[in-house]
Amino acid sequence: MSERPKILCVGEPSENATGFLERLGDSFEIVKSDTPLDALDRLTRDKFAGVYVWGDAVRDSRQVARLVQNERILDGMPDGVALLDADNHILWANSRLRRWLRQGEVEGHNFYQAFDGPEIIGPDLCPFHSALATGEASRSTLRCGDRYFEVHAAPIREDDGFPKYLIVNVLDVTAVVLQRQKLEAIHQAGLELAALTPDEVYEMKVDDRIELLKTNILHYTKDLLNFDVVEIRLLDQKSGELMPLLTEGIEEEAAHRQLFARPHDNGVTGFVAYTGNSYLCENTTDDPLYLIGCQGAKSSLTVPLVQNDQVIGTFNVESPQPGAFTESDLQFLEIFSRDIALALNTLELLVAQQANTAQASVEAIHGEVALPVDSILNDAVNVMERYIGHEPEVVERLQRILRNARDIKTLIQQVGSKMAPSEAVPDSRDQSAWPRLRDRRVLVVDADESVLLAAHSLLERFGCVVETARGGSETVNMVRGCETGCGYDVIIADIRLPDVSGYELLLRLQQNMGSVPLILMTGFGYDPGHSIVKARQAGLLPNAILYKPFRLDQLLTTVDSVIEMMGEVPS
Repeated sequence: MSERPKILCVGEPSENATGFLERLGDSFEIVKSDTPLDALDRLTRDKFAGVYVWGDAVRDSRQVARLVQNERILDGMPDGVALLDADNHILWANSRLRRWLRQGEVEGHNFYQAFDGPEIIGPDLCPFHSALATGEASRSTLRCGDRYFEVHAAPIREDDGFPKYLIVNVLDVTAVVLQRQKLEAIHQAGLELAALTPDEVYEMKVDDRIELLKTNILHYTKDLLNFDVVEIRLLDQKSGELMPLLTEGIEEEAAHRQLFARPHDNGVTGFVAYTGNSYLCENTTDDPLYLIGCQGAKSSLTVPLVQNDQVIGTFNVESPQPGAFTESDLQFLEIFSRDIALALNTLELLVAQQANTAQASVEAIHGEVALPVDSILNDAVNVMERYIGHEPEVVERLQRILRNARDIKTLIQQVGSKMAPSEAVPDSRDQSAWPRLRDRRVLVVDADESVLLAAHSLLERFGCVVETARGGSETVNMVRGCETGCGYDVIIADIRLPDVSGYELLLRLQQNMGSVPLILMTGFGYDPGHSIVKARQAGLLPNAILYKPFRLDQLLTTVDSVIEMMGEVPS
């Protein structure tokens, strides 16, 4: 005997419908479903001859229909949309998601299996479970081979209050993720361009350092940016001539061609050096500025090397393919060129220091002592907080420890300044150019040790007294632990500390200092919590923003500006 066809009844029948159900049951197998979503689940798993919806369920059915059956809207969306049950099975999917999955029928399949078992990157490693368990929307990123998808899961609550189904929105974020990864790789490469270990600094001559920098530039240009034809020239600020620094794949005649920073008759390189603007040449055969660099080149991309808002050189790449470079290539090359400019600046500083071995030794000693001394200061003020108002003798002894620890750093600086001959100090390091920085006390707050070391290294060259902390609580204690008349002139803090945001730190400092000489710093200009915007509204000083890694001119200018706004240098 063959099975009877099935009828799906949705909702709770009335008392008057009892007879109707009995008559219907003579010819059909009745399958009951409490909710429209449960009915949709059953429809994907079994075959039914018909669906009967009781009156009380009609309203909910219309809501579900509006949600998942209006394919004119959902199928035209650029994002994927799916309805899942509690076991992650697909009950319905729009056309976009089907195309991504390259499957015609996806109903009934496990969501992750339909994506061929993707890697779940996070932030939520179990987004569907989290959404069902918490009743709140959840988000995660999936990696499927060389593609990335961002998944947003929102639970659908039932009458009993417990969600059993999920609406999932899927976005293809491959281009965004790959661009971010490349930007991060370029940033890391920039940090490593002129990175030298202490042994290398000691052992390598100036020419060797230059060759190392050129090797690193060529390595990252080829392996990271995928450019094979490269030419870098440095601008002689006095004569305006563009001197070759590095060439790869360039004709020998072109490599030795004399070029000047002029808008005409000096090729694209001369034009870029003169104007300070990047130049994308999509077809060299009809470009009036282009001069042959690489034999057979059909397109080129040239960007300026800029340091301290001044053009110091040019970076040119070429390709045998017309239109080979995109706006993304331009962006990547401009970012990398800024790092090259910084690396060249670092190299110049190293060259300027070679005649001053005594000063270099003092700085090395101070660099090793700075953070441990800062740790002593942090520990001392934290302990002192417990005894203030209770045991004056203990507080006095702790204050003596603070003074002695600070004296250690001061003595090292004084010895270094006496040992350093003034003629060995470059103009850019001349303390007389920044008189307001002399003897100013600066507190730098960051969880990254390299940032704290950089602050010591850069600011103390110009007479600042630098101390550091790693969190908001330590910062407040350091401020409270200052003796009368010896407070901090400037506080530089990251917008994301382990215990507080930059905005929250500002509010806490205002309770202790009143007017707060705070500078907020961030890496890549990234501020997901809008800490800078909130801090400005709460009274952050104008232009009190820094970006990591530190640029010396920006660091000095910002610190000097804050000191000026907080009051003139005391006589």
